[in-house]
Amino acid sequence: MENGRLAPSGSPASALSDGAGSVSGERQRSLDEPAVDPGAALREARIVPRVKVSIVVPVYNEEANVEALVAAISAAMDPVGDSYEIICVDDGSRDGTVALLNRLAATEPRLVVGVFRRNFGQTAAMQAGISAARGTVVVFLDGDLQNDPKDIPRLLAKLDEGFDLVAGWRANRRDTFVNRKLPSVIANWLIGRITGVRLHDHGCTLKAVRADVARELRLYGEMHRFIAVMASLIGARIAEMPVTHHPRRFGKSNYGIGRTLRVILDLMTVMFLRSYLVRPMQMFGLAGLASSFAGFALCAYLAYLKLVHAEELANRPLLLLGVLLVLVGVQLLSLGLVAEVLGRTYHEAQGLPPYHVRAWTNRTTSDVPSQRRSGDDWHRPTT
Repeated sequence: MENGRLAPSGSPASALSDGAGSVSGERQRSLDEPAVDPGAALREARIVPRVKVSIVVPVYNEEANVEALVAAISAAMDPVGDSYEIICVDDGSRDGTVALLNRLAATEPRLVVGVFRRNFGQTAAMQAGISAARGTVVVFLDGDLQNDPKDIPRLLAKLDEGFDLVAGWRANRRDTFVNRKLPSVIANWLIGRITGVRLHDHGCTLKAVRADVARELRLYGEMHRFIAVMASLIGARIAEMPVTHHPRRFGKSNYGIGRTLRVILDLMTVMFLRSYLVRPMQMFGLAGLASSFAGFALCAYLAYLKLVHAEELANRPLLLLGVLLVLVGVQLLSLGLVAEVLGRTYHEAQGLPPYHVRAWTNRTTSDVPSQRRSGDDWHRPTT
């Protein structure tokens, strides 16, 4: 309206009014229509069909072995009839391993190649393989051709008997005694004695694990030797069977007797995770109470000597020891409280419950909010 008169239909005011009505109408129609999830198409496009078996192979400077290894895995798995993929994770090789793997992957669609930016270690390579795996079963295999891929079907058959993890045992190990066998014997005895998971060969890489168990593992440092122990912490049913072991034909081993000390250090970590991850106060608190009690007892004894017998205490080391024990006890108790807070933060921040459920009856995992959904319920492939 201009000066009390209606604006002509072709005027700007009329156009503005028509535009506003059009926008209003479009908004109304959009409200009436069902909402469109912009991420639905993306999620649908990212869904990747599953395979039965994911074979994870960490490799480092194995240019002379990888071509024969991929051929041996295919020869062993093709007659089985199960769908499978081969995931080779290169741990920062300095030879032509990566180039050769990429050439093989160009003609073998079941071969997946991951390349680290630098050397992160075998444990990290195996964890990366778990993250990339699409199979309902994950098989770990060394890349040096000492493990025999022909044993994989036997491991899978044993797994079908109701086990969650089947570990290989190199019963007739073809390695040198001092550098390889002796450290392995010592390490296996220590691990079995301390953790209660008594296997003949914790260090054998050849293992078959159900994917839902493998994805619950969190491997750091040199923890690949403790996969069976870590699986036992979540209640996995474990079996062991002898497997073939060949002498190394090409390249050189990257391990020696010096790894025994690292095994001991990692074993201490496993002991803590097994017994005190969700209750650290029980370890630090008990030690703190014991130290504080001993310190108070010494101080009380010295106070008795001073008050009753008038003895001099300035030159007695027991006074310093008593005070030190009290202070250490207070520090251990404080450390236990801090560890309790960190433990709760660790679990709650990631939605990790302090337990592991094998199965629900008349319930699905998604119906139980406190239980994190496992890899068998959904899968988000990596790119």
